[in-house]
Amino acid sequence: MPSTTTPFFVPIYDYQNTHRYFAQIADGLEPLGAQELAELGATDIATTFRGLFFHADTPALYRIIYQSRLITRVNAPLISFACHATKYLYKRARAINWSDFMKVHQTFAVFSHVSGSAINNSHYASLCLKDAIVDFFRDKTGTRPNVDAKTPDVWFHLHIRENHATISLELSGGSLHRRGYRQESVDAPMQETVAAAVVRLSQWTGTTPLCDPMCGSGTLLCEAVMHARHMPAGYLRNHFGFEHMPEFSPTIWKRVKSEADSKIIDLPSGLVRGNDRDPRAIHATRTNLNVLGAATQVVLTTRDVRSIPDLSGTTIITNPPYGIRLGKEEELKKFYKDLGDFLKKRCLDSTAYIYCGNRELIKSIGLRTSFKKAIKSGGLDGRLIKIAIYATSPKASKPPTR
Repeated sequence: MPSTTTPFFVPIYDYQNTHRYFAQIADGLEPLGAQELAELGATDIATTFRGLFFHADTPALYRIIYQSRLITRVNAPLISFACHATKYLYKRARAINWSDFMKVHQTFAVFSHVSGSAINNSHYASLCLKDAIVDFFRDKTGTRPNVDAKTPDVWFHLHIRENHATISLELSGGSLHRRGYRQESVDAPMQETVAAAVVRLSQWTGTTPLCDPMCGSGTLLCEAVMHARHMPAGYLRNHFGFEHMPEFSPTIWKRVKSEADSKIIDLPSGLVRGNDRDPRAIHATRTNLNVLGAATQVVLTTRDVRSIPDLSGTTIITNPPYGIRLGKEEELKKFYKDLGDFLKKRCLDSTAYIYCGNRELIKSIGLRTSFKKAIKSGGLDGRLIKIAIYATSPKASKPPTR
């Protein structure tokens, strides 16, 4: 009698044998990302430059991609091999059964990174892998899939380092920093994953007042709102790359998503506040918060930060202008000195977490820092600083010893 059970699964690809994956993350956030992955169920986590290797079972893998606020992409290695020439790269890639991951009518994109190898051009390496995928489908079906570099259905990744190649399926389905709430922006907004790291490092629990006094288009506020509401980072996304895994389980995915979504709570009105001197920024912030259903709960004001009357007893998170919006160096130094005076005089019993894109301006604030953490964002080698202002301890407001 034929068996009615599910056929025995035979692993074909590397990740199916090892259950080991790779997560990309911003430079400087690797230790923080390792903590988050562990909280979401990853095991055997190993940090590397801008990345994290980890093991995960199926529920944990889906949970990580849906809920992680810090990582940007997750790759599942398909094959790894020694590679010294594009002809061999094409040959190995051409042998993959690409119909395991996509249909011929679906679009795809290839992203490559090469270093220290005989193949030294990332663009040419991408073209080689793209040709292998296209030729596979053309030979099998008589037609070819199209490439869409911006919003493909399926993303593949090629990494070649020291003549060793790894071809991966990207499980995130595009960078995870694209939460879906950013409808408007001003200037150069902070990347969402970096903003989430600032909120995490502030150790804000979502039960005490929080304010961004220079909120721009509201990225820090939006990340704080999602954190306070326990809203998964991928809540607004409608597609994930893991849905293209040959063994994808809709049942497990539905359960993981339902468990995460059931923990979402309402945001108390007035708990989170934002301010900016530019009315356009406030409009952008309100628009973005509205996508998260929090536009009426977050209090927004329009004024210069130096004229805010009081932020005592508040967690302050902010990314002040570092040059573009203020201009000359002396004006910037004066602004940062004024910022320090504002914190000292009108933010008693508060703690400020300030991301300084130009770390040379930190000393102009004139207050002691509890920590300085290197975080790169948008090409800036910036620093996140923590300043605690205690009403009962005048020493906390004294400038650092030179």
